[in-house]
Amino acid sequence: MNDQTAGSVEKAAILLMSIGEQHAADILKFLKPKEVQNIGTAMAKLDTINKEQVKSVLDGFLDNAQEETGLTMGTDRYMRSLLTKALGPEKANSVIERILMGGNTKGLDTLKWMEPRAVADIIRFEHPQVQAIVLTYLDSDQAGAVMMLMDEKQRLDVILRISRLESIQPSALEELNNIIENQVNVGNTTQTTSMGGTKTAANIINAIDSSMEAELLEQLTKEDEDLSAQIQDLMFVFDNLSALDDRAAQALLREVSSDELIIALKGADEAVKDKFFDNMSKRAAELLKDDLEAKGPVRLSEVETAQKAILMVARRMSEAGEISLGGEGGDQMV
Repeated sequence: MNDQTAGSVEKAAILLMSIGEQHAADILKFLKPKEVQNIGTAMAKLDTINKEQVKSVLDGFLDNAQEETGLTMGTDRYMRSLLTKALGPEKANSVIERILMGGNTKGLDTLKWMEPRAVADIIRFEHPQVQAIVLTYLDSDQAGAVMMLMDEKQRLDVILRISRLESIQPSALEELNNIIENQVNVGNTTQTTSMGGTKTAANIINAIDSSMEAELLEQLTKEDEDLSAQIQDLMFVFDNLSALDDRAAQALLREVSSDELIIALKGADEAVKDKFFDNMSKRAAELLKDDLEAKGPVRLSEVETAQKAILMVARRMSEAGEISLGGEGGDQMV
């Protein structure tokens, strides 16, 4: 990291520590794991922060920063609370341990903080079952990005293995950790670890490129029609957003940009459009309809990209317990 980048990260750390834990946590949810780690590291290194530093970072937002500042509490305590709210306790503990102890992440955890291309290179020549377990261990969006770098035959084999995977023995998990890292402590538990399954496969397929998604599902149906049907029942697509309750739709609208929504709705079912229109003010709905008409033709790839982005926000909000997504697996709620 060069000096300019390091300075920018430090400024971001000061900004987040100045706007209150909840607001900062909400922002961190939209950052990549590596970005969260860099900012957390910068927070841990900040011993004291004077007012001039805050002024230079916040500029015109100083008044708001002084009302909700987190700088009066210990940086370690603040960082722990902030990262836990943003990432959840399990992932936050992994990040905090690296930041405060100065150690490097080991084993499978290392892969969560790497670019998809690097992960793909590491597992490229491993057995498909190892690849399946690794992808199951990653977040769905990262696993989807890794899978997009695999060839067609490999993708089908791996998604089948993920779908049929239910658990993994501690000894096998330890062996896999040793493949990724020579030395790792995985504990002495004698219980199996639940991993994979059709839901995990559905989440990963949801995260990959739409053209690849259709191709993979077609191959999957040819290979195992029943399994393919189970996975597709669990997949949540953009048109499923019509099943959101009004509170959830309104919450989602607050989190997506109008420009992205316009593009996403260009290829959406009328029921989805109506769901969003009905949860806006009359004036806002009219403006959105006018913008949709004025937008003109949009490439299908752009529509799909915008829809995927909004779906990622919806899933993130669902995982945080902020909304419930209806439509996955029939009457199932997640």
